[in-house]
Amino acid sequence: MPHSPQGDDSWRIHRTAADLDRLGETESIFALGNGWVGWRGTLDEGEPYEMPGTYLNGFHEQRELSYPEDGYAFPEHSDTVISAPNAALVRLWVGGEPLDLRTGTVRRHERVLDLRAGVVRRETEWISPGGRGVRVRSTRLVSLPRRPVAAVDYQVEPLDGPVEVRVCADLLANERVPERADDPRAASVIHDPLTAETGRHDGTDGVLVHRTERSAQRVAVAVAHEVDAPGTAATDTELTPDRFRLAVTGPLCPGERIRVTKFAAYECAHVDGTPAGELADLVVAEADAARAEGFAALLDAQRAALDAAWATADVELDGDPELQQALRFAVFHLLQSGRADGDRTIPAKGLTGNGYDGHVLWDTEGYVLPVLTYLAPGLARSALRWRHAHLPEARERAAELRLAGATFPWRTLGGRECSAYWPAGSAGLHVNADIADAVLRHVAATGDMNFLAECGVELLVETARLWHRYGHWSDTGTFHLTGLTGPDEYSALVDDNLFTNLMARRNLRGAADAAERLSEAAARLGVDPVEIAGWRAAADAVHVPYDGKRGVHQQSAGFTEQPEWDFANTRADDYPLLLHFPYLELYRRQVVKQADLVLAMLRCPGEFTADEKARNFAYYEARTVRDSSLSASAQAILAAEVGHLDLAYDLFAETALQDLEDLGDKTADGLHLASLAGAWLVVAQGFGGLRDDRGVLSFDPRLPRRITRLAFHLRWHGHRLRVTLTPEAARYELPDAGPADAVELWHHGERLRVTGDAPVTRPMPPVPDAGPEPPSPPGRRPPRRSQEDVGGAD
Repeated sequence: MPHSPQGDDSWRIHRTAADLDRLGETESIFALGNGWVGWRGTLDEGEPYEMPGTYLNGFHEQRELSYPEDGYAFPEHSDTVISAPNAALVRLWVGGEPLDLRTGTVRRHERVLDLRAGVVRRETEWISPGGRGVRVRSTRLVSLPRRPVAAVDYQVEPLDGPVEVRVCADLLANERVPERADDPRAASVIHDPLTAETGRHDGTDGVLVHRTERSAQRVAVAVAHEVDAPGTAATDTELTPDRFRLAVTGPLCPGERIRVTKFAAYECAHVDGTPAGELADLVVAEADAARAEGFAALLDAQRAALDAAWATADVELDGDPELQQALRFAVFHLLQSGRADGDRTIPAKGLTGNGYDGHVLWDTEGYVLPVLTYLAPGLARSALRWRHAHLPEARERAAELRLAGATFPWRTLGGRECSAYWPAGSAGLHVNADIADAVLRHVAATGDMNFLAECGVELLVETARLWHRYGHWSDTGTFHLTGLTGPDEYSALVDDNLFTNLMARRNLRGAADAAERLSEAAARLGVDPVEIAGWRAAADAVHVPYDGKRGVHQQSAGFTEQPEWDFANTRADDYPLLLHFPYLELYRRQVVKQADLVLAMLRCPGEFTADEKARNFAYYEARTVRDSSLSASAQAILAAEVGHLDLAYDLFAETALQDLEDLGDKTADGLHLASLAGAWLVVAQGFGGLRDDRGVLSFDPRLPRRITRLAFHLRWHGHRLRVTLTPEAARYELPDAGPADAVELWHHGERLRVTGDAPVTRPMPPVPDAGPEPPSPPGRRPPRRSQEDVGGAD
């Protein structure tokens, strides 16, 4: 879809009538949320649409899983995200004809996602089939400061002559959601999942309360309205079990308008937790309070919240306006994906769509939380507290699998395993180490000892216990993890997946350090010196598979000796391979879906020498097809580290534009938050050279030729550190600090102390010659952007 990232448009995403044939993508891209409520970016009138959705974090229904052949410990149920009642709808009839952009004449139609203001604005000029014209303007927001609140301001006026209009502000439950069965990653749609419990209205306001059957959740939504209309207009209301409607009807002459402002409030709770009437009263009070505050005040509070967030989160990239816009778009959606004031996590699609059934995957801890730990640590802390809150389910799963400690689910909404495909689900135990890694990075970056004591140490201990029990000691004294699936889902049930082994080592050592540091908390968990010693011994003995003949590490034991994939006879339309080839064929060959060993070198950089990284990167670049949106960012970061900056830049563009350009044809199901997070990670870890795996902040920056200046911030132990890079120099400063404040860091091996007194500037050393760029699989190299001149182009 076209977009014009010029000037101030780096803060705005535009869509026009030309984009109406790709509604699903726009609905995801224009989604608004606050970590609790999510409104997809559907048109105000509801029609046309591809996939409507109003989501509450954690609100779902349960469905049974069926298997051709059942097996012990197979998950019996899965959770699927469902839509809460939709309060974003404002339908319009003009002269008795519904406003529908597929009919009549669209004289003008533009929608704008404003990344600074946190709103979607729309203006449409439409002439009905009967020849009557209207101008519609609307603004919608999901409040970042006010957790339950969303609002829409809708205005209609005549274009050329008098018209009769009817504006209907709807609150609708059990909205129809179309099924998409063309891809196993699409959601399983549950039709009519909500059962009405109660509803009432008072004047122009209304509230609906519904419940789910299997998951036993209750949801209440209230709407309060302000109406500004000529005296000739009439209002009426309609209440049914699944809908509350406020209608405003009347003639409009040129110069007159009807304006309806709707304030909505959402809450959900377990059926046994809060009675229906009490939940209804709660949301009515919230909607009334939002109306009393006023729409203008909500807009001001939204802008203030984002101004505060952007002070740390903004990235400035000179040299490529389109990627500047894409970076701000990515960070905006990360900022609105979580909340700091509750124990809620962040699903793989956030609250932007129902892809992956709305499940939480390892994407959150692997990609999203490392970014939020630096930009908005409160959001990361809440997501990790959510994992801690679901330790009971993880312990139950471990016991069911005859393991120790905790086994966190591969896919989940309510804390229990939801994946029916056990080779990737139950066998993907690395999710436990990803959670531990996120804990360790969060504590290293924030110094938050309260979090470590309250939640972190228990997460580290229980995940370490899993590895210690699962691992196997060989006769030669090495520690092996067998029969597991790593990040690369084109290899399953392998022995000694290098990523899993090294992350388990980090987990074991991190747990041992935390238990010794917080001995009283560890003692309450039953940890003793013998157990700690066992963790350290296992970590020291973890097997690291290596192919001495080829001079590269093995993704898993024996991987480099497997048959090669026949790329010569693989057509361009055979990708993604999982939709065109049986897993039996994928599992036995050297073809990589997504970065696995390359990701290991990123997460555990101290485990590899510079020469090993270069050889490993070249070997696996030739076999990685990037059939996952998780891959490009990790490959870009390592490409930058080993010196292939053009390839790094092109991979960076792929991850940054994943959704804005719908590169994987899956954006309609919701945004790829891990890919959006990956764009920031490439900036900081790839071009900034940021590493922190050992609790020390270090930078080895190097810029691709397209970037003339790059500036970003991160939070480190309460300080806001600004990093500014040019081809000549790196500048480090603490813009908010006093003279006594300081951050110690490393720049290309030199130890620096940055204080509030003055910035520290160091030269950028030349990038070493990395030699010829390693080949990608035929047809799978990202499009070349690094050498183009696209500055200012659409």
